[in-house]
Amino acid sequence: MSPETIFRIHLALGYVAWLLCFRVYILPRLRSMEPFEAHRAIATLHSFRFFGLVFLLPGVVGPHLPSGFTTYTAYGDFATGVLALLALLTARARPLFWLFIVSFNLVGVVDLFLAYYHAVRLNLPAMAGELGSLYAIPILYVPLLMITHFVALYWLARPRLKADRALAPHAAAA
Repeated sequence: MSPETIFRIHLALGYVAWLLCFRVYILPRLRSMEPFEAHRAIATLHSFRFFGLVFLLPGVVGPHLPSGFTTYTAYGDFATGVLALLALLTARARPLFWLFIVSFNLVGVVDLFLAYYHAVRLNLPAMAGELGSLYAIPILYVPLLMITHFVALYWLARPRLKADRALAPHAAAA
């Protein structure tokens, strides 16, 4: 099998495995939380995206990995991670918290879509070995990030149910 085929199989199975895990274990737990707590948990996961700057370190990735991929990916991840950290740091100032929650999710989704766009345009799957030890990021970490972004954005966009609105004053007082 070619490296390109192996990479694509790994990527697809990374999504399948995380979707199964997320649906059975993570989503029920997030649904049981108040929206603030659920979004804070998702922000905590994404706060580690500052790690994406590692794509810029010589010797960590191969010298032939296109800078058209690494630069955008590194700085997009960094921006998303900083916004997620700002959301966590402003948890007591709810309007700021929600602003940063929306911001990091929008920036994060755009970053991941751009990373996929650049990866396809530059034929990254054919040179997946150039990712070195970072190969695990697109296979194991990115699918979970994308799934949690979509869930968070869906929850932010959906209208709140009447029962949710009725409980909101009681939850705020607690």
